[in-house]
Amino acid sequence: MLRFDGVSKTYGDSAAVDGVTLDFAPGAFVALVGASGSGKSTLLRTVNRLAEPTAGRVLLDEQDVAALPSVALRRQVGFVFQAIGLFPHLTVAENITIGPRIQGMPIAAGRVAELLDLVQLPAELATRMPAQLSGGQQQRVGIARALATSPPLLLLDEPFGALDPVTRDALGRQVRALHDELALTTVLVTHDMAEALLLCDRVVVLDRGRVVADETPASLLDGAGGPKAQALVAVPRDQARRLAGVQQ
Repeated sequence: MLRFDGVSKTYGDSAAVDGVTLDFAPGAFVALVGASGSGKSTLLRTVNRLAEPTAGRVLLDEQDVAALPSVALRRQVGFVFQAIGLFPHLTVAENITIGPRIQGMPIAAGRVAELLDLVQLPAELATRMPAQLSGGQQQRVGIARALATSPPLLLLDEPFGALDPVTRDALGRQVRALHDELALTTVLVTHDMAEALLLCDRVVVLDRGRVVADETPASLLDGAGGPKAQALVAVPRDQARRLAGVQQ
């Protein structure tokens, strides 16, 4: 479904991504994790050409994304940003359908209500403005917008980072449910290892632009992946121990 073939991205003398090769099968739910500056967001952004690789190729269904027309690429890839990025002067419905409208795709009657239902929002929110919504509701609208063209691939760039813990957990579970229901291929960038372990089937750890581990959550919890990966796993593991101590 998605392949990074020797992808590098440099800014001056600094390599944000350094020779990454990865294959993601259809239906995979993969987390890209690592410390700030590890290159995970930059790597994700090479898929929809928000960042152009300095070297290597990104292949979507065996097609180089650099050779795809931008409209065709946007139809195949849904993208959810941490900053949400709703247009404040557009209604919820207009925000959700802006992608299909720009691409000249017809909007079926009832499509907005259908998408709002997918992300567990009431249809009557369609006429509201983004400022009238909570942060969690806004991010759900952002997810609905990403799904408006029925893309097979969903990219999420730290989409829950600005949310409170309860909303973050609920929205993470909802994204996982949508992934399963819609048979998506999903790539999630997150700095939260607990989130990656709980939501995803595969965890790729980046450090200084390079892949240092590529494991299942179970194998990471069993100690695999090397010192960089285990340093990330140690954080939720230590938090669980400390919480257990509070109960004693």
